Amino acid sequence: MATRDAARPGMASYRLGVRIGNWVEDEYAQEDLLRDFIRKREKGQLLIQRLARLQENIFKKVELSVSSDGFVHFGDTVLLMNPDSKSSDLGGTSEERDPELCGDVTLAVDMEEVSLYSDEPLQISRGLSAVKRVDPIGRNAFCIVSVDGSAVGEPLRYGQNFLLGTKGGVSDKLFYLASDHKTFRDFAKKSRLQKVFLTAELSYLTFWQAKSLDPQLRLEHEGFPVPAETKIIITHCYTNRNLAVPRTFCVWSHFGREFEVICHNYLDSHRVEEDKNYWEIITGNPGPEDGTMLERPKALPEGYENKLVS
Repeated sequence: MATRDAARPGMASYRLGVRIGNWVEDEYAQEDLLRDFIRKREKGQLLIQRLARLQENIFKKVELSVSSDGFVHFGDTVLLMNPDSKSSDLGGTSEERDPELCGDVTLAVDMEEVSLYSDEPLQISRGLSAVKRVDPIGRNAFCIVSVDGSAVGEPLRYGQNFLLGTKGGVSDKLFYLASDHKTFRDFAKKSRLQKVFLTAELSYLTFWQAKSLDPQLRLEHEGFPVPAETKIIITHCYTNRNLAVPRTFCVWSHFGREFEVICHNYLDSHRVEEDKNYWEIITGNPGPEDGTMLERPKALPEGYENKLVS
């Protein structure tokens, strides 16, 4: 049987390395791809360039506001932290004892919804998540904003409406934390409960209140300044649901495993909020150590260390 390399009468011989078909169009297609690559690289639109720029923006360190009196004030840049209240060696379900679910988490812009494959400039995500880091960066820093004309620097008070704004590390304007009643079409992806989101429009959907942790003292505490680094309840005014982090519902983003944030009232048998609804407003460290108040060294009585040494 004749091979392709063998000459046939009236036909030119060819080898396997010889191109067949419309190879001229293939050459043009490759040149177009190369030109498109060079154009995107010059404009910074390559996927690796967009991812590097996103990381630079959202991981950029943010200076938190320092509280001189221990209270939270309008205009402060803060972290919203859901504190760790369980340990892997304590009681609870196997999911609650999972070390991956323990630890402090902070409210942050959800990076899952950020599109890296579009030629459009990076836009802030409208979703939120909780991340296992308590250092202030672009995506988890929030600003306390007044809705009733309170001046910047005035203390936030229990029962007073306020806004939580963020730029998410990629925006030039503030977007506000909001929520709304769940519907058959609109709900949190994992838990299917009432979702939270970011919006640029101010409305009653963006109003929140801080409440005392002890339900028996809420009426007595109403009108008093909200202390920083203290457990509180953050309630959505329109739906009367509390901001919550149920750590059994996880989401995945470009930067790993995170937790879904929702609005839901988690109550125990005594009708008291559970730790899923606990929040602390974290301010900056006024000392030379910088960082957050969580990193501030513990204060010891005078001469305490000397007694230990002796």
